[in-house]
Amino acid sequence: MDTDIQNPNIRILCRKLVLPKLHDQSAEIPQIQWLIGSPFFPSPTIIATIRCINSADFSRESDDIRILLPKGFEVIGALIVKNDPNFENSVGEAVDAAVRLRKLLYGDAGGGFSEKDQALVGGVVDLNNAGDVQFFTFKTGNVKKIEKISSVLYEEQPEKYVWERGCLLQCELPIKFPVYYPAKNLKEVEKMYIRATEVVASNLVDLKTTYIMEANGPSAGEQPVVLSGTDLELHKEMSSTTSQESKVKTFACSDLCLKAGKAISYTSIEEYADIIHVSILSNRSKRSLKPAAPIAEYYPAVEDTKVLVVDHKLEVLCYAAKDLSLAAAVSKLIIPALVDQILSMRNKILSHLLTEHPQLQPYHFVPPGFFIPITVFYELSYGEMEMKQVETRKALHIRFGLPLDRPLLRVVNAINLSVKDNKTTGSALRKGSSLLKDVHLGIPSSGVSGGTVSLIQGSYEYYHYLLDGFDDSGWGCAYRSLQTIVSWFRLQHYSGIDVPSHREIQQTLVEIGDKDPSFIGSREWIGAIELSFVLDKLLGVSCKVINVRSGAELPEKCRELALHFDTQGTPVMIGGGVLAYTLLGVDYNEVSGDCAFLILDPHYTGTDDLKRIVSGGWCGWKKAIDSKGKHFFLHDKFYNLLLPQRPNTV
Repeated sequence: MDTDIQNPNIRILCRKLVLPKLHDQSAEIPQIQWLIGSPFFPSPTIIATIRCINSADFSRESDDIRILLPKGFEVIGALIVKNDPNFENSVGEAVDAAVRLRKLLYGDAGGGFSEKDQALVGGVVDLNNAGDVQFFTFKTGNVKKIEKISSVLYEEQPEKYVWERGCLLQCELPIKFPVYYPAKNLKEVEKMYIRATEVVASNLVDLKTTYIMEANGPSAGEQPVVLSGTDLELHKEMSSTTSQESKVKTFACSDLCLKAGKAISYTSIEEYADIIHVSILSNRSKRSLKPAAPIAEYYPAVEDTKVLVVDHKLEVLCYAAKDLSLAAAVSKLIIPALVDQILSMRNKILSHLLTEHPQLQPYHFVPPGFFIPITVFYELSYGEMEMKQVETRKALHIRFGLPLDRPLLRVVNAINLSVKDNKTTGSALRKGSSLLKDVHLGIPSSGVSGGTVSLIQGSYEYYHYLLDGFDDSGWGCAYRSLQTIVSWFRLQHYSGIDVPSHREIQQTLVEIGDKDPSFIGSREWIGAIELSFVLDKLLGVSCKVINVRSGAELPEKCRELALHFDTQGTPVMIGGGVLAYTLLGVDYNEVSGDCAFLILDPHYTGTDDLKRIVSGGWCGWKKAIDSKGKHFFLHDKFYNLLLPQRPNTV
């Protein structure tokens, strides 16, 4: 290996360069992480890193990566993670892995925007030396000439760096494949299906195919740009010469971007990124380039024939620089992405055409720690909790270094880029709920000296008396606490069900045999045990119940409650006498025993005014005995504490 150090530098955008090491692998087996970049950024720039999970089968690995990564992002290198202080031995492994995978993904000539002799990155991480990372750069045309990277720049605002320079292209294309095959020769069905997909792929570059590109976001009022087949870079020899068509070719992605130059804080791709929607039409009315008479063709079936209709629901995302022409964006990003998705679906469906016929659909996610989207196929004929679907998500969690006890990649987590304002009617589609969320944030401290605060993990919605105009004052506090708890499981994506109404809660208890039918529509109270039944029935969530004989004993449970919030992080329902509260955390000093409880009170009857709620003490820290000697928890009442357990699943 030749080393020619010329002091090159590298820019790193991802915050988590090295993913957590797999526990089921020995330290002697190196991990490979793919370094992701973009041809639209200065080389080398690392945007993200994902784990290789098919190190013994790079062909399968390339098939996965081809679908996971949107066009406009690509593998620009490899990082070897191992326990080996001699990085010189491992650089060659990184170089070899990167070259092998890129050859499978992009071929010898690169393809798309990739150059044949592209500068790539190899990296080595020594786990024995506090995760020290060494970077090297090389070119595909000369893998023996490796230069050590001496300067590493970590971008402080990576989301801003990515989305101010580029935009997302989104294209949905549902296709039905009618496959005709001889009834007595079932083997022909695969050949006919392959032929049908090839025809569709070829039609994407047909001269009569029209691409309509329009801004997709708030206040989208720009006129769409229409590209015909002759406008694409795939047909330069058919280039139009009229002034109107020449003008079309000068349009860039920036002409359809609505948020250029806006300095806003990053929240999500849906709100931050410029999005261009691409629609595809087949313009059969377009004038033919050569004069021809109409022809009718008839192909009679020579034997009994059957028809099989195969549905493909294609949806691709691509990343493009804002100064890229729209013609190039369609030619080099949208069309290759659609072709890859067609072929990938075909490969997954092919062997099951006449049996299961998989229902594949692409979904797009931005996993925690990432700020670029990834695409996955889910088999919709399986329920989300069926083992095959769970194993698919588990493999994705491992690839992206995500925890294996959180549902981060379920369908309900998929990003939604199709919502846009309707300017003509003045109305807008709104995403999410209008209820107050996380009302405890920013409240005054508890007053416990030297205590340790343990809080709810994640978001919840505040449900209280009279909400939505429903009068449950005096009897519905436990129902409201349950609704807050269900909202937590919804917002953490453990479930997609709607928060149940009082009547639906009552119906559930009747269905499981806990209550008589007369209970439905009544104003009877419920307690912690009933809540546990409903959570088990509707969400499949198990609960732990703590019983205390008197409110005076509740401070003794602070250590146990702190452990719950640190490990489970779910809201807790406290029921005692005729009152029920939602507990969001505790502040506990183990030495002095001093403690406070963060109470969310469902007995509030006012409007959703955050200042009024906090100033009125409807959400705040409560001590068992306040400074005036008043007891918050009654000494002559027993209390049940319901601790919902977080499902340990992906």
